[in-house]
Amino acid sequence: MAKHETELTVLEPRETAPAAAEVDAASGEAAPIGPPAAAPEAEVLVSRAELEQLKGERDQLLDRLARLQAEFENARKRAERERVEYRDYATGNVVEQFLPVLDNFELALKANGTAAQLRHGVELIVKQMEEVLRQLQVNPIATVGEPFDPRIHEALGSVEREDLPDQHVAEEIRRGYKLRERLLRPAMVRVVHNPKQIAE
Repeated sequence: MAKHETELTVLEPRETAPAAAEVDAASGEAAPIGPPAAAPEAEVLVSRAELEQLKGERDQLLDRLARLQAEFENARKRAERERVEYRDYATGNVVEQFLPVLDNFELALKANGTAAQLRHGVELIVKQMEEVLRQLQVNPIATVGEPFDPRIHEALGSVEREDLPDQHVAEEIRRGYKLRERLLRPAMVRVVHNPKQIAE
């Protein structure tokens, strides 16, 4: 059995070796066969050149991707840093305008005047604060006598009155504010319930 396998091994190269000539089936004449390895070698060389080119392009793309990722990360960090700096700058501007108001409150606390004098001083401070808010374009929401608007008013109850139209604001409990057209907080109010007007 082992001898037979050895013979087959020896015979295989002879069978696969290229013949000098092969008979053409159509003409019956011998047709020479060239070395079959010539064409595949050319293909392999072309494939290797293309492979090297593709590897180079891949490396360039990976390098470009890494650079883009680094640039994106740097831009994100820079934007975050600028956002924080802008917020701090805006906050600083607002706080700076309120510092004189705080100074006046501290002076009022140190004062030894009468209750009427203290009240007058606090009223002046409130006016000063309202002026600062106006400069920041923060305005109070109109309430008493205005029609109730659930977008800017928060109803805490109703008051029965006949001197004001039904569903109008009768009383302001806490002032509301807008920054330009943006609502900062709604005004807390009591709303008129006018039974006479409803009956009519």
